[in-house]
Amino acid sequence: MSLQLKTILGTALLTLPVSVVLADVTLPAVSVGAGVRTSFTSTDYDFGEDVADFELNSARIYIGGKVTDQISLMFNTEYTQGDEKVAVIDAVAKFEFSDTFNIWAGRFLPPSDRANLYGPYYANHWGVYTDGVQDGYPSETTGRDDGVAYWGQFGIAKVSFGVFDIPSTKGDSDVLYAGRVQLDFWDKEGGYYLNGTYYGDKDLLAIGVAAQKASSDTAYTADFLLEKKLGNSGVVTVEAEYAKYDGLGGYGTPVGGGYEKSDGAYLLGAYMFPAEVGIGKFQVLGKYAQATYDFFGTDLDQDTIELNVNYLIKQFNARISLFYIDTSFDPNVGGDTKSMGLGLQVQI
Repeated sequence: MSLQLKTILGTALLTLPVSVVLADVTLPAVSVGAGVRTSFTSTDYDFGEDVADFELNSARIYIGGKVTDQISLMFNTEYTQGDEKVAVIDAVAKFEFSDTFNIWAGRFLPPSDRANLYGPYYANHWGVYTDGVQDGYPSETTGRDDGVAYWGQFGIAKVSFGVFDIPSTKGDSDVLYAGRVQLDFWDKEGGYYLNGTYYGDKDLLAIGVAAQKASSDTAYTADFLLEKKLGNSGVVTVEAEYAKYDGLGGYGTPVGGGYEKSDGAYLLGAYMFPAEVGIGKFQVLGKYAQATYDFFGTDLDQDTIELNVNYLIKQFNARISLFYIDTSFDPNVGGDTKSMGLGLQVQI
């Protein structure tokens, strides 16, 4: 092409509207968020020295966006203090066509108990997953597994089921089958993931049952949540769960492993006061749990008492928790602890 022709074409392009020169590309909207849970905890051990530490319990990054009205992506990461690493916890392609037909594929929380489906950031209490009952289902990371699931809402019933791989089934033809049915007798809970409380935004009476099976191993749970906003604008919450882990999942013991089966239950009650104090509201909470492990053919009982005084500034996005957790074992195998601390949770 001659220099003169190049000059003519260049001049012509400069006179065209920008919308003609540039490709009309519309990128999907993307949301980015983050969450932090940090605490100071003083722990009194039955055997050994007492410990008082500042801890970064968890830090998360949330990324999500829609590809179309029906197709979206969720990608979340978490830093945990245990291994000082950042892991992918959610990486999900979501195909959500209607209330009754939705497919998720990738890594996410499988159908399981309410406690797993709300996680630490949307629990009502601070000391989640310390009782030997809540969310003992097996997982790839942070309660999540790799697989595909269907879920849908049919009137008062929410149904979900799926097929997943867990660490013990990787590399072979075994898979994990998971299913959950929940009945919402009062307000409905939208979506697949759940909350441990709605701080009075919903009146709930919900009952859920879940089961998982891999090879000949099984796990079952039944959970209950009642939450009611009272006439004085205070909020009362009652949560309960029963769990049985029969060779699948379950919790470890103070001396590490060795159990074949475990079962247990907990009861949680909370009351949020209606009056604002400063920039937030106060909530008092108590929880009692008991779990029994089959420990080398001998029953090992774990009792857990948790007490919280929570200051709720903006529900799950800004709250402070003064907590006390007492864990004891019978027979005493050296794992009894008493912990008191102050926790802070902030999300954007």
